Amino acid sequence: MYTILYMRENKAIHWSGSSREDLISFPEAPRKEAGFQLSKVQAGLEPDDWKPFDAVGRGTKEIRIKDATGIFRIMYVAKFDEAIYVLHCFQKKTEATSKKDKDIAEARYRAIVQARNTSHE
Repeated sequence: MYTILYMRENKAIHWSGSSREDLISFPEAPRKEAGFQLSKVQAGLEPDDWKPFDAVGRGTKEIRIKDATGIFRIMYVAKFDEAIYVLHCFQKKTEATSKKDKDIAEARYRAIVQARNTSHE
């Protein structure tokens, strides 16, 4: 008996605001790890280390990366059919996520939801 696996096409990634440039500015190892984790999300899998971050917007998740150069975060939303939206990429400086970083991600989330609602009218 054979098992047929259907490969689904990877979801596109849409970068919000400066999120792509911010990720590119990460040191090499965390940048590569972020790319690997986002490719897992594109394939419909969960990242290795993540947590929900609904305070930013329903369905928001945060990829957590830690290495010798620091602690890095990628906030994204993958619940929409058309794409994965990367909201914010940043290096954490404190134990808790700063209000500034939450505010950036939340504003970008709201802009995406508004743009999606406008395009579906």
